[in-house]
Amino acid sequence: MAEGRTPEEPKFELKKISQQELTPILKSHQDFVRGKMGGRRAQLALHDLTHLSLRDYDLSNADFSGADMRNADLRRTKLYAATMFATDLREARMQGCDLTRADLRGACFRGADMSDATLAEADLRDGTLMRRDTKGNLVSVRFETSAANMAQARLKRANLAGAKMNGSFAVQTDLTDCNLTNVKMIRTDLSYADLSGSNLRGADLTEAVLVGTILHGAILSGTILTSANLENADLCGAMLEAVDLSRVDLSRALLPRSLDQLGATIAEVVQNHAEWIFSGGQKGKRAELSRYDMQKQNLSSLMLSAADLSHSLLAGADMMAINLMMANLSGCDLRDVALNQGDLRGANLNRANLTGASLVGIRATPVPITGTLNASWPAHFEDARMAGVDLSGAVLRKARMPRVDFTRARLRDVDFTGADLQDCVFDGADLRGATLEGADLRGARGLKLD
Repeated sequence: MAEGRTPEEPKFELKKISQQELTPILKSHQDFVRGKMGGRRAQLALHDLTHLSLRDYDLSNADFSGADMRNADLRRTKLYAATMFATDLREARMQGCDLTRADLRGACFRGADMSDATLAEADLRDGTLMRRDTKGNLVSVRFETSAANMAQARLKRANLAGAKMNGSFAVQTDLTDCNLTNVKMIRTDLSYADLSGSNLRGADLTEAVLVGTILHGAILSGTILTSANLENADLCGAMLEAVDLSRVDLSRALLPRSLDQLGATIAEVVQNHAEWIFSGGQKGKRAELSRYDMQKQNLSSLMLSAADLSHSLLAGADMMAINLMMANLSGCDLRDVALNQGDLRGANLNRANLTGASLVGIRATPVPITGTLNASWPAHFEDARMAGVDLSGAVLRKARMPRVDFTRARLRDVDFTGADLQDCVFDGADLRGATLEGADLRGARGLKLD
């Protein structure tokens, strides 16, 4: 959306109301939703609601068409099937907001915070609000363009499954770890957006603009990319199974490098890295293995502590008993790896995909920080995918693991003492014998301790 009106555009006055006037309308609508006597549907089309609070109300099916809701507080507001056609939501606070099946055509979300929001099956296609002027002509009421605008909005972990976003504008938008399955994004502009860790399975991105878009660790299985513009798009660590790449130009995209581009063998890199470690950085060279394709490689028992392997493809690799203390494996594809008895103390595995991996007996405890009395650096697994992983007997004391998906994971006898497990998913996980003393389990789902 444009930032304001064009000089030639007729200026329709919005009805401005105060918080004191708005609150009874919201309460009456909530009664309407609950089927209570006297409840009335909120009709707030073409109202000025800037800076007002609608927080925590159930406003399902309410009408906000053309309303000005800049900087409004919509945190945890339920707006199921609400009409928000051409609504101005710039800089609104919308964390945890439920916009399932909402009509958001032509709406503007520029700079809004929509972290953890739900927009499943929402309609974000083009839309222009029209009204007759004094001469009887139909004219645009508010915005310069009709495309839904999500530029610079923050939608971390938002659920947009099945949403219709054809032709929308999402430049520089934070879409990290979003559910974008089966979303329609035909001709959507996602330039310089961050889709790291997002699930785009079955999405349609035909003719979409993905210039400079970050797709680290994104799931693109079955995604349609026909004629999409992927110039400088970063696909390192992205999963591209069952994607027809014959109809898209990847020549200018950033893809994982082959080991032929390494300039040395793995053995030579490891030898130089060991010399660098034992000399305190005075000799040798740190192992820089970021963005390489090392799928199904034999890396067992190697010493790669403090190495950089970020955004690399390591699916199916043999990493048994490997030393990765303080190593960076963020955004790596580690599906089905064998990492049993590995040393992951202080390692960074944020947004790594460990689905189906075997991590039996790994050690991922904090590393003491030299020169301090009690400070230490814990292992990090924020937003990692660990569905179906085998962590039997692992030691994960004080590990940072918020929002990890442990669905159907084998977690027998795991030591989670003092671990951060906020908002983790444990559906179907086997936690027999696990130790959770002092663990932060706020928001955790599916936790069953038999």
